[in-house]
Amino acid sequence: MWQEAWQSGNRDLLLDRLRENKQDEWDVVVAGGGITGAGIAREAARRGLSVLLVDRKDFAWGTSSRSSKMVHGGLRYIAAGDIKTTMHSVSERERLMNEAPGLVDQMGYLMAHYKGGFPGPFVFNSLLRIYDFFAGKKYRKYHELQDFERLSPLINEENLIGGTQFADAVTDDSRLVIRVLREAQEDGAEVINYVGVDSLIKDNGRVVGANLKNAETDEIYSVKAKVVINATGAWADELRGEMSDEKNIRPARGSHIVVPSWRLPVAQAYTAMHPDDKRPIFIFPWEGRTVIGTTDIDNKGIDNKEVAMTRAELDYLMCVANFQFPKADLKVSDIISSWAGVRPLVSSGALNPSKEKRNHSIWSDKGLVTVSGGKLTTFRLIALDVLKEAESYLPGFSALDSGAEMFTQSNPIHALFKSLPGYLKKRLQGHYGMDSDLLLAQAQPNELDVIPGASAMWAELRWSARNEAVVHLDDLLLRRTRIGLLVEQGGLIYEAKIKAICCQELKWDDSHWQAELERYKTIWNTYYSIPAK
Repeated sequence: MWQEAWQSGNRDLLLDRLRENKQDEWDVVVAGGGITGAGIAREAARRGLSVLLVDRKDFAWGTSSRSSKMVHGGLRYIAAGDIKTTMHSVSERERLMNEAPGLVDQMGYLMAHYKGGFPGPFVFNSLLRIYDFFAGKKYRKYHELQDFERLSPLINEENLIGGTQFADAVTDDSRLVIRVLREAQEDGAEVINYVGVDSLIKDNGRVVGANLKNAETDEIYSVKAKVVINATGAWADELRGEMSDEKNIRPARGSHIVVPSWRLPVAQAYTAMHPDDKRPIFIFPWEGRTVIGTTDIDNKGIDNKEVAMTRAELDYLMCVANFQFPKADLKVSDIISSWAGVRPLVSSGALNPSKEKRNHSIWSDKGLVTVSGGKLTTFRLIALDVLKEAESYLPGFSALDSGAEMFTQSNPIHALFKSLPGYLKKRLQGHYGMDSDLLLAQAQPNELDVIPGASAMWAELRWSARNEAVVHLDDLLLRRTRIGLLVEQGGLIYEAKIKAICCQELKWDDSHWQAELERYKTIWNTYYSIPAK
């Protein structure tokens, strides 16, 4: 089994080995480098399978870097009668908070109750009793009007009668993907970005491998596999189309806006009911900023390009923010960035995408196993379900849940670690796990400073450039770090410092930097800025 790190320069070695077909046959080829594919690679590799994971874009490029960042139990599933999904989700939420503090952390939620509004305090707290029962903890607490107003000084007070506090969790979704992929690597999986499954190789109608396409050069590599797993999420119908005429995926767009925390200061997440359609919208603190989202509308098809929010979606989110917090008087000019992601809903024919169920579905087609749908929170359980479906193609393999931890616990011993404040120690261990000591060892003077406007240290930017399979500038600024979402102008107010790190660690000359800079500006202005009227 061959394996190389992600370090800058090693990509060519990995491609050479694919080109030369050094692996006679893989046990599993995973298409899709989002959280579902990462979880499958992790669980397969730790059980001794040879695993190759590929993504035609960057890791977490799709839904898994553009979610609402919430690791939640799905409170609304209780109301819909889907107790099983809620039970599994709450259990996995608690597990992730225990295993990866600093990456998946508890976040308080507040729900304001208004006279005549739904759900009222009694109904809502009844649902929370079940929620807390599954967690084995009591997070819920009802606050009378005076106490709730102290928690929410900018809240809409008209007809306000009080509010309920409860808890879920928050994460950096793309960092979660990277950490799971690193765990898969440590167990022997090979993972590579900007290489995707172009077509399936078949023998007498059965899938026996895949033709991979290098997105940077268009070169094709053919690999054999006992089973190909299609974990491409919202794009799953595309690859499965080679084996089935069924179309099951309903792409639904969810959009968000980011504003400075001083313009809309919230210490906890608020569940705000939109005044127009009564949909719940979240207004929550994330990475030192305030995020408002999400919309939920049909995306009208999907291609291999990013998606952007529309002006109508922006207006919709601004409306609920100013309805819930009228004293903030939020303006469009306050917005730092936006993002939109496409949820891979499995269609049941519901008129509204918000009514579609969020649980996952799996299809097996003669050597191709496809998975789509599901929640970020339950990615480990989804991975095990997929591998159980793949058992028939893997003689002697068992996907039985051993209960083993997803993440390797880290206890950094580097001298610099002791000098960090507690919140950065927790962040470092949560975001980088086993790599924490190496990150500190590679940091240059003054790079343990936090990047103004973000929560990351400059040392994280250097680490990611050198060690985390960065091919393009948008990989670094939008997914490995979140500077492009959190800092004005997509982070380019720090262009000189970012350029210096990229040119040192990625060996980019001035012309390469300029090309990457122009590419990044185009992407950011098209998909992450404020949409035009």
